[in-house]
Amino acid sequence: MSIGHTTPATPAPTDAPTTLPDAPRTDRSHPGATDVPTAPHEAAAHLTPELWARAGRLLVRKALAEFAHERLLTPEPEGGGRYTVRADNGAEYRFTARVMALDHWRIDADSIVRRTPEGATVAPDAMDLVLDLRETLGLSEEVLPVYLEEITSTLASSTFRMTQGPTDAATLARSGFQEIEAGMTEGHPCFVANNGRLGFDAAEYRAYAPEAGRPVRLVWVAARRSHTTFSHSADTDPDTFLRSELGPELLSAFHARLTDLGLDPADYHLVPVHPWQWWNRIAVTFAADVARRDLVCLGHGPDEYRAQQSIRTFFNTSAPERHYVKTALSVLNMGFLRGLSAEYMEATPAINDWLVALIEGDATFRRTGVEVLRERAAVGYRTTHYAQAAPKRSPYRKMIAGLWRESPVPRLESGERLATMASLLHTDAEGGSFAQALIDESGLAPKDWLRRYLDAYLVPLLHAYYAHDLVFMPHGENVILVLRDGVPQRVLMKDIAEEIAVMSADAHLPGEVERIRAEVPEDMRLLSLFTDVFDCFLRFLNGILADRGVLSEDDFWRTVAECAADYQASAPHLAERFARDDLFTDRFALSCLNRLQLRNNRQMVNLDDPAGALQLVGTLENPIAAHRPTADRADTTATDR
Repeated sequence: MSIGHTTPATPAPTDAPTTLPDAPRTDRSHPGATDVPTAPHEAAAHLTPELWARAGRLLVRKALAEFAHERLLTPEPEGGGRYTVRADNGAEYRFTARVMALDHWRIDADSIVRRTPEGATVAPDAMDLVLDLRETLGLSEEVLPVYLEEITSTLASSTFRMTQGPTDAATLARSGFQEIEAGMTEGHPCFVANNGRLGFDAAEYRAYAPEAGRPVRLVWVAARRSHTTFSHSADTDPDTFLRSELGPELLSAFHARLTDLGLDPADYHLVPVHPWQWWNRIAVTFAADVARRDLVCLGHGPDEYRAQQSIRTFFNTSAPERHYVKTALSVLNMGFLRGLSAEYMEATPAINDWLVALIEGDATFRRTGVEVLRERAAVGYRTTHYAQAAPKRSPYRKMIAGLWRESPVPRLESGERLATMASLLHTDAEGGSFAQALIDESGLAPKDWLRRYLDAYLVPLLHAYYAHDLVFMPHGENVILVLRDGVPQRVLMKDIAEEIAVMSADAHLPGEVERIRAEVPEDMRLLSLFTDVFDCFLRFLNGILADRGVLSEDDFWRTVAECAADYQASAPHLAERFARDDLFTDRFALSCLNRLQLRNNRQMVNLDDPAGALQLVGTLENPIAAHRPTADRADTTATDR
């Protein structure tokens, strides 16, 4: 996207800015963020003994539950719902728990006590737990200290959230889209160390973490076209698009900055940059490129953004109808440095175009209302020296790139509102459930509400798999719910280009889209649904609703089974596929996510062979197997439809 082709041919008006206001600076400057504490003690004000102890107890509960789920631990039953875990060094953890479907451990956090190797009874501590279990968890000398740092950062994040005010789940459920986004108290439900964000300092955390909810102004960099790839959707005019996203005045100001340096704006593309990335990576690691004027910092844009749960994606709060902006961010979080590569950016809009056309041309998809938030434009800077020195997947090749993704706001109809799907797993400090609050608002019976949600969320995923060999990464942060009176109407899928795969050797894919084809062994294909949907999301939703007496465990999974059976009955032409990949099979392989991070917390998956990197340990009993549809039911449902 050439800057030279985005400005009007006529002279800029005399009042057009030729310089841009920068974000306010403070003693500990974090340009791009506003209202950030500057005194050293303020940066750690949330780290109090009481909050740290509570956060630690909750994380120990999660660690014991998820490590037991992944068969890293084998709690020994002591009777009366009491269990004991015996650690490598002689320490013991005792607690009360209920074991639910999918080996889901619901542990009473307040019941947990730690018995030291010396025999003393003390309160649980998350870092002690990791050290007690270092051999059981298989933590190498290289991984262990980094994992401890990730645990510490996750705890610090939890204590910070506890200081943000006692917003109860029912109030949050009635809040705005971005208030809900910032209000989540838990990251990924499976990963124990899920808020590492190693690279942020204490003040940067308060400036850029999504739960901080601070407005952020992005840095814009001009990148020389000869080193840059820019791509866009087929129906997107680059000049019109950039002008609508930034405005002609800002483009004129960027143009003037380059001209003042004796540079031709037509020789450059614009790249949106996370403020942290500019100060910590580009201005340092790419100092040679800046000195050569291959990269030129243009300053902050005026629009204010909010960081989303994925950290490096920003929602435009100044103009919500404008696109999300996703940036490269070289901090370590949950098993990866969160960069973006120029190579991946090149095909991103084409992949999104292909998927949108597929969905729009399919009657079942249209009936569910599922939509894709397209990544309509993408830009990436190709390094010179680092490209010669670093291998293909190196973080050094993923430091300068960005994309523009459609906002969900223009998709809303009157009376509709938005919420991240992660909110369904949110509980407040008193145990109140966000999902229960939506059910109460809806006035529906819990089972009927659940079915409405599953029709919106699960059916599109089933159809994508069985009709198109297409799989998503449909976890809570990647799905947005469209709600009306608390009832899910449809879902919006996002983060498409890096998170979908076609598992068919026969599918016709355009050349640019070929990247998403994946070779997956037959016996592992259905894990995309069993792991990502059943084990990594519905398992937790079931636990929350059952714990609160909202919906029994049996009714929950029966409703899931009925939804799947009704979909299958509506598509008799896919009967052979349903039989080959049996969603009602008695059991399926347990794919363990924490084991990946414990093995290598810097790159937990080989992106060239994601299926080969899986950690499979035993099997789980399929909770919908007991509700397999009978032939009579299938025939009746098909006739009704």
